[in-house]
Amino acid sequence: MVALERMVLASANPDKVAELIELLGDRFDVTARPDHLPETDEDQPTLEGNARKKATEVALATSAPALSDDTGLFVEALGGRPGVRTARYAGEHATDDDNVSKLLEELDGRTDRGAQFRTCVALIWPDGRELIAEGRVTGRIATDRRGDRGFGYDPVFVPAESNGRTFAEMTRAEKGELSHRARALTALLDLLGD
Repeated sequence: MVALERMVLASANPDKVAELIELLGDRFDVTARPDHLPETDEDQPTLEGNARKKATEVALATSAPALSDDTGLFVEALGGRPGVRTARYAGEHATDDDNVSKLLEELDGRTDRGAQFRTCVALIWPDGRELIAEGRVTGRIATDRRGDRGFGYDPVFVPAESNGRTFAEMTRAEKGELSHRARALTALLDLLGD
């Protein structure tokens, strides 16, 4: 078991931060990324590389262990796109709605809509120690948006285990049982021995 009492979340995305805090529960003293820190340039070619880079920068800046995640949506019919560029699929300053619109447009008329969400989480200490874990969920992309919960691609991603509902049609607790981010954090907690 690795001793860990406190961690700083490296994400600047408020939706991700809220979900991470909820998934971690009260196991640790969790602090949000300090506002004065610049956002990390996510220029790595892999989810693991981006997660590691974000967590390392925040760990060094705060002198505390930092937890980061990077998530990608990999759509079979699009050759794995948007992949590592999921958050920036429709451009550098794209909104969630912009990204979903582009995805639906590219899949318009297609029946092969299989997809997989993958999350890589990195927990990095200021001294360079690290734990890396991954979580995945398979499913398909719906033909239109459904539901008003969640964020990102939640209104169009239908997990294989969801009886046809999108993540955005589920409660937070239901999503937490199936999501890629929850699975990645569970794997990380196993590594911590928690």
